[in-house]
Amino acid sequence: MSYRGAEAPKSREPQAIKVEDYMARKLITFKPDQPMHEVVDALMKHKISGGPVVNDDEELVGVISEGDCLKEVVKGKYDNMPIFTGLVQEHMAKNVITVSPDLNIFEAAKMFLDKRLRRFPVIHEGKLIGQISQKDVMKAVLKTKSSTW
Repeated sequence: MSYRGAEAPKSREPQAIKVEDYMARKLITFKPDQPMHEVVDALMKHKISGGPVVNDDEELVGVISEGDCLKEVVKGKYDNMPIFTGLVQEHMAKNVITVSPDLNIFEAAKMFLDKRLRRFPVIHEGKLIGQISQKDVMKAVLKTKSSTW
């Protein structure tokens, strides 16, 4: 068998896999004026570790997490009363790192490593449209054929 004249396989451009292709779109969100005990109930009920906080216009104003709730537990210990008081806006993180739906999934993976966060809200035209997690990135990687990298 002769290989003379055979063409080398053409290299393919890597797929443009975007955050919007793998982000979660149905999110549990919270409101700034929502009581903290409702957040704890929702986190437990939905088995999630946090969620975006949006205003009435669906604009992201913060993120609330289990860690924020645990801070309340620790504070309550000093009063011998571990209860969840206050409103979300008093406990949420306000300086939130967000991503665009057009961001390449591999750039998102790098951001996860650099920022050491578990999820990023996805913003389009000022509105929260989804959330991308480390697990979503891993799903994208598993679906990507090695020949497209």
